Amino acid sequence: MDIKVKRIGLWRTEVPGRPGALAAALEPLAQQGADLKVVRVRAAPGRAKRNIVEVYAGEGPRAAAVARAAGFSLSPATTLLMQGDNWPGFAYAVANAVAWAGIGVRDHEAGVVDRRFSSTLTFDTEGDAKQAAAVIRRVIRAGATNDRGAR
Repeated sequence: MDIKVKRIGLWRTEVPGRPGALAAALEPLAQQGADLKVVRVRAAPGRAKRNIVEVYAGEGPRAAAVARAAGFSLSPATTLLMQGDNWPGFAYAVANAVAWAGIGVRDHEAGVVDRRFSSTLTFDTEGDAKQAAAVIRRVIRAGATNDRGAR
């Protein structure tokens, strides 16, 4: 079973909640050739007509410089990016194992294309994310040793 778990830093900015605001926030990143692996947008909590845009364009000084120049700042929350072969029930298995470990999840988003999935889990602290990554890797190992048949 090919599933990778990686800690990532999401870059975020706040934009007006109106048509074109997301495109305007992403335009400078595109102009600089940023290869966005994650894009999330949601309503800003407690701020009417404002949205939060979060992106992940890879690691390293160039990715950070491009994000900063586009008006994004590094999110204080810690996010895990999981990608790999789709496994029906995997989201539940992860959520259940993380809950049993006493770790709260701040945000979770996932999608599947063909037989591959991509998912982000965001935690309030680095410690929670580190502990969750260990728990998730145990779930993956357990799934790899079980006969799950065709996926």
